[in-house]
Amino acid sequence: MTQGDANGVVVTRNVWKIFGERADEAIGAVRRDNLSKAEGLERFQAVVGVKDVSISVGEGEIFCIMGLSGSGKSTLVRHVNRLIEPTSGEILINGVNVGDLDAEELRAMRADKIGMVFQSMALLPHRTVRDNVAFSLELRNVDPFTRANVADRVIGLVSLQGYGDRMPDELSGGMQQRVGLARALAADPDILLMGEPFSALDPLIRRGLQDEFLELSKTMKKTTLFITHDLDEAIRMGTRIAIMKDGEIVQTGTPEDIVTNPADEYVADFVAGISKLKLIYAHTVMQPIERYERDGTRLPPLHECPQATPDDDLDALVGLAVNQRNPVVIMSDGTPVGVVTKDALLRGIQGEV
Repeated sequence: MTQGDANGVVVTRNVWKIFGERADEAIGAVRRDNLSKAEGLERFQAVVGVKDVSISVGEGEIFCIMGLSGSGKSTLVRHVNRLIEPTSGEILINGVNVGDLDAEELRAMRADKIGMVFQSMALLPHRTVRDNVAFSLELRNVDPFTRANVADRVIGLVSLQGYGDRMPDELSGGMQQRVGLARALAADPDILLMGEPFSALDPLIRRGLQDEFLELSKTMKKTTLFITHDLDEAIRMGTRIAIMKDGEIVQTGTPEDIVTNPADEYVADFVAGISKLKLIYAHTVMQPIERYERDGTRLPPLHECPQATPDDDLDALVGLAVNQRNPVVIMSDGTPVGVVTKDALLRGIQGEV
């Protein structure tokens, strides 16, 4: 279980979701006897969707939740805007317990605080792009002039300038996905829930939209829960990643944490084929200057050594080390703080850090 921080924008505390008529019996038995998902189904005809999950997502963070089909990632995220009620546990948005909201307060939270972008955009087919984007504002009774201005601004943010008067069926799949993102952004929510939004797209279009969203995220600083079954996407997009299996979170960490220190064999299998070149950094593989010299090796003059910073990745270090006999010296504020030898570089590429 990953402990949540009460100060996060989105916090879940010991959330359980068990589907079935005997959910209350099942949760007691699972807690007491640590039953597996299969055992819970066999004994109680109950499906453990989420099992004792606590997370905390910070402001502006892209928090990726990934796992195979049936792992519980989508079920967990649907608790955030209370599309699903937990069997047990709490969900807090900016410190407010979502479970305590009445129907009107819940509608207001969904309209003002949370935007959703899913694989199926469900665009309104008989409305223009502009009207689709402005739909959430229309529901809030925003005047037509303001709606159009906001829609046009957000359409520009997602690189669809000039398409405001087009109909959804005139757009490609990638463009429709942009409309869905623009619709979510038009309401200016604090939080984005993104459920595998790019998974149905061709690889090149998908990568382009990933790039666009990362740039938007830097600018708009939206707190994002991003669901994916693709580790490459999670590593590319996520500030942190939570890996789920059978309703539980088995590991949470930065992409570098996940790749270099898998918590168990399940996570290790996930990361086995991932290239480490863009995920591991000099500060992880370097040897401190003191230890390097204590081992009896004299550091060559600095001007004879390639130099890098602690935040340079393995890809950059490899480029510096090619055709060099001397190690790469890691500099911070003009001072040498570490050394990366070729042996350390090779171990880093293999994930041995």
